Amino acid sequence: MPARLRALVTAVCVAVMAVALPAATAHATGRTVQGGRLDWGVKSSFQSYVTGPVAKGSYSLTGGAATVGSGAFRFHSATGSYDGDTGAFTAAFSGGVHFVGHRTDAGTYQLDLTLSRPTVRVAGSSGTLYVDVTSKAKDTGTVTTSRQVPFAALSLGGIDMKGGGNAVVLNNLPATLTSQGAKSFAGYYTAGTALDPVSLSADVRAAAKASPTPTATQSKSPSPKRTSGDGIEDGAVDWGVRRTFREYVTGDIAQGKWTLSAGAQDGGALFRFPAGEGTFDSGDLQAAFKGAVRFTGAHGLDLKLSAVKVTVESGKGTLYADVTTADFTGKKVPLVTFAAKNLKARNGLVAVTEAPAKLTERGAEAFAGMYQAGTDMDPVSLAVALTDNAELPALPDLGSTPTVSAPPAEKSPEASTEPVASTSSDDGTGPALPIGLAAGSLLLAAAAFAVIRKRRTHATASASQED
Repeated sequence: MPARLRALVTAVCVAVMAVALPAATAHATGRTVQGGRLDWGVKSSFQSYVTGPVAKGSYSLTGGAATVGSGAFRFHSATGSYDGDTGAFTAAFSGGVHFVGHRTDAGTYQLDLTLSRPTVRVAGSSGTLYVDVTSKAKDTGTVTTSRQVPFAALSLGGIDMKGGGNAVVLNNLPATLTSQGAKSFAGYYTAGTALDPVSLSADVRAAAKASPTPTATQSKSPSPKRTSGDGIEDGAVDWGVRRTFREYVTGDIAQGKWTLSAGAQDGGALFRFPAGEGTFDSGDLQAAFKGAVRFTGAHGLDLKLSAVKVTVESGKGTLYADVTTADFTGKKVPLVTFAAKNLKARNGLVAVTEAPAKLTERGAEAFAGMYQAGTDMDPVSLAVALTDNAELPALPDLGSTPTVSAPPAEKSPEASTEPVASTSSDDGTGPALPIGLAAGSLLLAAAAFAVIRKRRTHATASASQED
């Protein structure tokens, strides 16, 4: 290897490891994981099979999971622990993905698999990916639910997990299906089959000191119970519009984006419209929320949703919004309907979680006929606080943006072949590199290192010019 290339690779390795696990500091133990993301496509050829012409299926996301790149699912809100002295690391993430395929005449699916709550545990030189699995056996149709199955073995490739920094970043870790994972995968693959690589970033911080037990004089008095006809203290509605619409907006055709204003927040797979005001009375709700989202892109794409309102009457919910497009303007347009039966306040909070939503006729007009009335849209989540101390559900916490990110996994072009039990790697995953990063990630890191070096040089030459 030429000396310059060898030097560059060495520098890149040092740079990447500095990002992933900064140098150890004294007393690095006792740190907690709070916030972060995990990107994983499960198995690209399985995705292609599910959505291809044989299975004719689909997938849906739950618990705030999102899609990222061309074939990965993003799980969020990491929690766990990190011991900088030993390198022991645990991070549990939220969200799930539900695959279905091979629809029967009865309307059920022969292929039905849900993977959720992925957790990565690293001890010594080995790592394991655990997931909750609900699956229907390929041959018998028996449905089994298992919690935290050791689903995949992760190759660390010699990464030294010891350190004292404020983030753990692991990119493109090769993943291999375990025997327990193969069993819970409904028999589609055998143990040893290569899965899509796993990438994650997790924020770590010093463990919080335990708060002293409040004395009688320190105890917070509970808010008084509310009765029917209350006004709403606070509230939020979470809605992602439609996953495939978001992917269209940012994809190769529209090449667009969305922008949030007036207080709306981006939760990755959903938008939060906050500051709810209104009333709740015996299961019926009238509430208005702040915030707006605007989608723009090529081919005349320009859609703005604002002034979101939600009503619930007799167990039926409707989400309204002011809609502005190049060809359509409407106030309080009923966009979707959803079920909201038996709404009751619990601990001062009234909530609807991921209620399936259907597009209305007026909603179809607002989308310029892109979708027909009755089309499944993203689920609606709603929470309104009736007391001062009732807390709204937190938004997905993706943590800080990692400096070095994993390239998205590419989908397999073979979309029509049924999964076959195999112990070989049919995704082209190469062996682990000495620091545990796949080749694609190392090349990306090299490019990033070169750019950073160039920018620093440029900044030195002209401190007044933005780098």
